[in-house]
This record gives sequence, C-alpha cells and structure tokens, in this order.
Amino acid sequence: MAERAAIVTGGSSGIGLAIARMLVEEGHAITLAARRPEKLESAAAELSSEGAEVQHVAGNMADEETVRRVVQAHQERFKRLDVLVNNAGVGIGAPVGEIQTKHLDLQLDVNLRSIILFYRECADLLRAAGAEHRNALVINMSSISGKRGEAWLSVYSASKHGVVGFTEAMNKELGGEGIKSCALCPAFVDTPMTEFAKENVPGEEMIRPQDIAEAARALLRVSPACVIPEIMFQRPGAAL
Repeated sequence: MAERAAIVTGGSSGIGLAIARMLVEEGHAITLAARRPEKLESAAAELSSEGAEVQHVAGNMADEETVRRVVQAHQERFKRLDVLVNNAGVGIGAPVGEIQTKHLDLQLDVNLRSIILFYRECADLLRAAGAEHRNALVINMSSISGKRGEAWLSVYSASKHGVVGFTEAMNKELGGEGIKSCALCPAFVDTPMTEFAKENVPGEEMIRPQDIAEAARALLRVSPACVIPEIMFQRPGAAL
C-alpha cells in the first residue's frame, strides 16, 4: 500500500497535471480523473514514465456515477486518500440575457456540484487519513472570479464563489478531524482554458500552472496546527 495517495480531477493537462506531478515528487500515488480518455491516458503514461504509481479513470465529473467510480477505483488500488484535488472545471461566457440552460447546468455541475459529491464519497477515506496524521488535505480550484464577480462570466463567477463558500464550510465542519481545505483563486493561468483571453493577455504574461503547483506543495508542508483556507494568485500590478 502506498504511504500517501491522492486523487486529482481535471488531471490530464494544465493545472491538474502540474499538481499531480508535484504530488508524485512528494511521494504520492495518484488516481487521475478527467473527461477525455485519450488526453488522460497520455498524462498517466507521462507520469508513469517518470516513476509514478498512477492509475486513471475517464468520465464526466458532473456525473454522480463517475464520481463514485473514481473514488471506488482509488480505494481499491491504493486503500487510502491523503490529498483530494478538485480541479475539474469549465467556463462558458455569455451575457446574462443569452445564457443557455445547458451551459448554466454544466458549469454549476462541474465547478461546484462535483466538489460536493467528491467530499461526500471521500469522507471516510479523508477521516482515516486525518485520524492518522492530522494533515489530510483537500484542494478546491476556485478562481479570482470567485472573489469578484465578472461580467460575461457571471455563471462561472457564481460557481467559483460557491467553491470558496463551501471550502470555508468544510474547514469548520471537518477541521477538527484533521482534514484541511484550501480554495485556490488564480487569475489567468496559461492553460488551454484561457485561450479566449490570450488576445488581450499573452500567454507568457499569465500565471504558470507550476506556480499553482508550488503553492499546493506548500500546503502539504505546513504543520497540522496551520490551516490555509484560500490562496489568491494575481499578475504583477493587477488590482483585485
């Protein structure tokens, strides 16, 4: 059995893959989960070639059965869960009068509902890790839009505000059991998800996925006496 193990959703590229690679460096076995099987398989093969103990489960994180499959596969393979990274997310912009219901539901389901479902399905595993070493960790991917509402990205902003609020609630509910939660709130990160913004903000001026991974590494290393409930990431000179 692995000494430490983690689940990373949205782990096939970008921030999720960067965090997964960091967790491997820190000695964790990994279950990667993401929607696109071919990208997920490639990411898992890449980590395996670097010496990682890794498995992958493809599926839509908005689907409750997928969430259950991911957690069940992880438990069967690794028997423990020390870190849960809820990174899967989607952003679809539109003026409020033109919001499509399917896009509304997709963003709420992937960005917020899936996080709640993963907490529920992982609760026993996280409690076991918390009882063992008082440093079980859940990392929830929010956004700078989770700290300030953004026009055109209104639904995305609302879902990410929800992530911040749920993270606060989980620290109050689970903190006494050795389970910490942190909401990561970055501005534009240079990933495929931010292609739409690169006409205005060049990719080389964006935050790097590795920046987010290094912040996540710090969360692993603080003592059980320290909880970091959220981290904001901004570009130099940017105003909140």
